[in-house]
Amino acid sequence: MSHDGDLPAILGGDPVRAEGPPEWPPRDEEIAAVFDQLARTGDWGRYHGPHTEQLLSLLRESHRVEHAWLCSSGTAAVELALRGVGVEPGDEVVLSAYDFKANFVNVLILGATPVLVDVDPQTGQLDVQAVPAVLTPRTKAIVISHLHGGVVDAATVRELAADRNIAVIEDACQCPGITIADRPAGACGDVGVLSFGGSKLVSAGRGGAILTSRTDVFERIRRHVLRGNDAYPLSELQAALVVPQWRQLAARNTQRAGAAQQLVAELAPLGGLIPWQCPKDDFVPGYYKVGFHYRSKDFAGLSREAFCRAMRAEGVAIDPGFRALHRIHASRRFRVSASLANAERIDATVVTLHHPVLLEESNRLLQVAAAMRKIQRAAERLVARKDLSAVHATSLSEH
Repeated sequence: MSHDGDLPAILGGDPVRAEGPPEWPPRDEEIAAVFDQLARTGDWGRYHGPHTEQLLSLLRESHRVEHAWLCSSGTAAVELALRGVGVEPGDEVVLSAYDFKANFVNVLILGATPVLVDVDPQTGQLDVQAVPAVLTPRTKAIVISHLHGGVVDAATVRELAADRNIAVIEDACQCPGITIADRPAGACGDVGVLSFGGSKLVSAGRGGAILTSRTDVFERIRRHVLRGNDAYPLSELQAALVVPQWRQLAARNTQRAGAAQQLVAELAPLGGLIPWQCPKDDFVPGYYKVGFHYRSKDFAGLSREAFCRAMRAEGVAIDPGFRALHRIHASRRFRVSASLANAERIDATVVTLHHPVLLEESNRLLQVAAAMRKIQRAAERLVARKDLSAVHATSLSEH
């Protein structure tokens, strides 16, 4: 078998990153110290202790909200947020046609109807200008999700919702710690949600949080969750692990944003990957994923799935994004009143780079571009490999 350094690994060459993508969560002395402390005190196994209270206080302070509640996942947090704003059977909930599956399913679980709105073709985020046309007297809430380094115009959504007494639920699971128009992400609507899942920027393996300054929302969540014990708990151990990571978050977000900007500039001359949205002057993006439109014509017609598989073989964590909601659910389960052409395009073209590489040194970051050059030079050979082109890689995207 050939080991030509210029030959893609998927064709038998040497991978650019033989060790694969960087691991996440990373090894961290502060986290190791937390485990040490928990072992000494026994707090890791307690129902109640100081760590959840410390985390709740930190989240309230950093988001400038009155209330915070910890829970078992970002998915659970969205469900509790919907319950908190009073979504009931027969209601309608507006959300982007390109969003995480669990947000859609949570609406269905409560007996409400998801109403899908198209996305902005440049940013991949909810097209705010298309929202008013879908609102009806049955609309109870609008869910806004900031995805793949992009940001929804939360201020405009908040204004149009307030005029109609509609709640805004902000999904900040992919962008904790960023600021949007002088407000922390997660505090731009009536209620915000965070995730501490295993692949997230702040990780406890599992977990989430709900943030709000509305006491009525907080009380509904509290009544639903407390059943003699907490039905959706985050443990003392998990809370203790989140605290030091949250304190590191601002610095790491700044580093990730700078790395993403550098990477976009490095990839630009190659074509093929068109960034969703570059960093803006008025916020530091949260890059759980870096989103791109994949342009197959710049790779001799190589399919998106084959491109991602080839990049994975080089040790670069690039995957297709998650599917657009209207493509994975029966049409009877949702309502749509206009074209979803942009969401359809994103469903077919989006690829995402997983975040851990953005905290590495510049020379390691540039390996992403080096891998892409290899794939581009060998694109015709890869297209000729029918077994490769036919493969539809499964995305490992998480909420």
